[in-house]
Amino acid sequence: MSRDWGRNKTLLSASTISTFIVSYIIAVFRRDVDVLFPYISDTAANPPESCLFGLMTFVSACAGTATIYARFKYVEKLSEETMVVSPCLNRITLVLGMLSCLGMCVVATFQETAVMVVHGLGALLFFISGVLYIILQCVVSYYAYPYGSSMIVCRVRLAVAVIASLAFFPTVVCAFFVKQTDLHRDTGGKDYPFHVASAVCEWIVAFSFVCFFLTYIDDFKRFRLSVRTTLES
Repeated sequence: MSRDWGRNKTLLSASTISTFIVSYIIAVFRRDVDVLFPYISDTAANPPESCLFGLMTFVSACAGTATIYARFKYVEKLSEETMVVSPCLNRITLVLGMLSCLGMCVVATFQETAVMVVHGLGALLFFISGVLYIILQCVVSYYAYPYGSSMIVCRVRLAVAVIASLAFFPTVVCAFFVKQTDLHRDTGGKDYPFHVASAVCEWIVAFSFVCFFLTYIDDFKRFRLSVRTTLES
């Protein structure tokens, strides 16, 4: 049985974007968060948006796992014939990608208002593993050129990886200076500028991941991944 992994990757991007936007709209409509500069997790702190966020994030994590594995198998097959990418490097990117998807599930399962420590650890796992994954995938893309992606795609991936990396540090560093825990932030508080910087950069990193996976469209048109079932007699 074969799968169209280009459609799977489209599902990943669409489900992830929908998760962020739908949760945000519901949270704002219910006045659970401020219209401007909420954390992504703020928009999924209270039901019913937390329930929807958890479900849609799990779907995104499953689609992400399938996409990351398909990319791993594509690079593996490409390297069998060309030897352009180290199998060890390819396996490391696979592990990092899977860890990032695991972090997504932890973030969705443990809301920040319920189990803050676990939620924070899940967010760190998601962002750190995700940023490292796209950085190493940029390295893989350049190693595989011209057998894999075009140079334009390689440069787009590099640009997205740079943006995600630069936005990641303010996301984490500024968050340590944010003392307010209420979902409605006091704009006059001394830590509000840190909150704005951290929240904006968090959204940038998240959408950078989505944009990066969109660059897989052309690659996934070049192969088909098949699953075979054999009965033992």
